[in-house]
Amino acid sequence: MTGQGDQIEIGAIADDFTGACDLAVMLRRSGMRVALRVGVPKGALYERADAVVVALKTRNIAPDLAVAESCKAARWLRDHLGAKRLFFKYCSTFDSTDAGNIGPVSDALMQEAGAKRAIAAPAFPENGRRVFMGHLFVGDRLLSESSMAQHPLTPMHDPDLVRVLSRQRSAPVGLIDKTCIDLGAETVCAAYQNADAGTMLICDAVSDGDLDTLAQVVLEEPLVTGGSAIGAALARQIMAGRRAQRDAFTRPDRAQMRALVLSGSGSQMTQVQVSQAIAVGYEAVKVGAAEAAQPEALATQVLDQLAPCSNPRQLVYATDRPEQVKAVQAVLGREEAGARLETFFAVLAQQAAARGYNAFVVAGGETSGAVVRGLGVQELAIGPEIAPGVPWAQGGGLWLALKSGNFGQADFFETAVSMLEQGEPA
Repeated sequence: MTGQGDQIEIGAIADDFTGACDLAVMLRRSGMRVALRVGVPKGALYERADAVVVALKTRNIAPDLAVAESCKAARWLRDHLGAKRLFFKYCSTFDSTDAGNIGPVSDALMQEAGAKRAIAAPAFPENGRRVFMGHLFVGDRLLSESSMAQHPLTPMHDPDLVRVLSRQRSAPVGLIDKTCIDLGAETVCAAYQNADAGTMLICDAVSDGDLDTLAQVVLEEPLVTGGSAIGAALARQIMAGRRAQRDAFTRPDRAQMRALVLSGSGSQMTQVQVSQAIAVGYEAVKVGAAEAAQPEALATQVLDQLAPCSNPRQLVYATDRPEQVKAVQAVLGREEAGARLETFFAVLAQQAAARGYNAFVVAGGETSGAVVRGLGVQELAIGPEIAPGVPWAQGGGLWLALKSGNFGQADFFETAVSMLEQGEPA
């Protein structure tokens, strides 16, 4: 077990569950042994770890609540585990509102960690998220021209991350741009150290090499913030010359495995993935917020509908086109519509597990958080990577693949289930 005497290298706080899995698998890929805890932990870890990721559900809650939960996690990581450095993980698309929560949480964690300044490096080049001259690109489009502009909870209309973060905090926001990074770590270090106290610095990065340069500069800093790719770059620096570790992930018995795909995300990629699953023969049941006012009854109805089906490929989805999501929100309100679906998926997962389902593929950050809480899973071992930033994870006798909405390829659902069935190398 990891306790008072075992200092960990990275103590990470993730603002949603899919982001926590994303970071965990990237750290694992870099050779670290990773433990993932759901919610602010109360006790010791089950396994030794180089990095511990605490998965919170703070991206879309009130800023003061997000700050309180994040600081509580930070204190556990530092005081209980002796984390050498804190890492605040948010999405590579910088999902937030003008009120937060990236700015307020970063400010609070800077104070907790005693950090004079901190970088903000959301770029994830492998998944097409790049920052250039402070502007965030998704693929070849500016953030404001991507599908993130239509996000139902945190629509992103401004690609200038210096402007976005400046609206969330009163302290200065600066930029370490690509021209600076191309001059090397020494130049970047000077720019970083010369920034005023309290400054957060948006960092350009169009390649993993750029992130490696940044990681060299902030390796000994008490706080780093960003996406999973800068976390992986930090891990590469830490693990250089060390032997890679292995996690305590085991696979289900194939004969006993029962999988269920749950999709609550409305992202463009998830729409494609749902359509692809239906096209290849998944038994699919569509649900909506309007009918989820009584989640227990609806969950029972859905599972009863699936029960006589001999098809092992089964999908329950609320994924819909943006205009239809907006129409429902116009009637119920954005928060009520989202809350209904989250509650439904939590109840559905709970009932499904009671009926013998033990493997869940979940699409959407909010949906993933609801499902994990519904299942009561507290700690996860990280397994093989299905797609960049999306692993299989195991905990509480269950197997979970928690996917951020826009992550994964078109056949992600089928790939995920097949990987667990066929025993691809961990």
